[in-house]
Amino acid sequence: MLFDLFKACVLGIVEGLTEFIPVSSTGHLLLLEHFFGFDDDDFGKSFVVLIQLGAILALLSIYFGRLWNIAMALPRDPAARRFVIGVLVAFLPAAIVGASAYGIIKGVLFNVWIVCAMFVVGGFILLWVDRLTLTPRYTDATRFSLPMYFGIGLAQSLSVIPGVSRAGATIVAAMLFGSDKRSAAEFSFYLAMPTMAGAFAYDLYKNWSQMGGSNMLIVAVGFITSFVAGWFVVKTLLDYVSHHGFQLFAWWRIIVGSLGLLVLVLVR
Repeated sequence: MLFDLFKACVLGIVEGLTEFIPVSSTGHLLLLEHFFGFDDDDFGKSFVVLIQLGAILALLSIYFGRLWNIAMALPRDPAARRFVIGVLVAFLPAAIVGASAYGIIKGVLFNVWIVCAMFVVGGFILLWVDRLTLTPRYTDATRFSLPMYFGIGLAQSLSVIPGVSRAGATIVAAMLFGSDKRSAAEFSFYLAMPTMAGAFAYDLYKNWSQMGGSNMLIVAVGFITSFVAGWFVVKTLLDYVSHHGFQLFAWWRIIVGSLGLLVLVLVR
């Protein structure tokens, strides 16, 4: 039991630190679970989704004021209504893919080989995008066009593949569609709220029978640590990417993915 709580604490920290940066939190958790031996049952696979609630609440605690202002402006401000519609439009593709392919995602794609390969591929894509000479047309995440919101949502749906990174897919798509780095990262925050909340609620519904006794305590520990780590990342990420871009995250993905593939080959 103590070792399970220790694992939950470590995985919660990793979830919070990686959820909002383009490195794939689910991919990191699956790799850690593989080496911890915590992936032998369905609850272990669901744990990586369930502890996202901590990171979601960390994001909500920081963005509550902005979200409240948007909500209060809805009756009188067309721009606020268009932004809310835009977030919903961006949310739908991943929601549809995630719900319709739930069994395939959990049964087939939650695979450490796929994770490591996607780490490497995604790292090189980040390097490529970071070095492009792009002329931003949007500097405010709440002012993207509706087709742009939809395009970002289609890109986010690729993140059902562990290792792709939800944040990475949305940020890359937003930048290619004309956003600057800061607003691309910020919109990934806005889109994370309904996406992560939906994934959490759906996984909780599918696995409610396993949420008793010690399992509930394990999730609670993971929730608390992911909240603290997630709060720290959200408070610092926007300023970092505005000044330094995504090369650090790209090289991290490439190194971790390459080392993971090497270890998997050696221990076969």
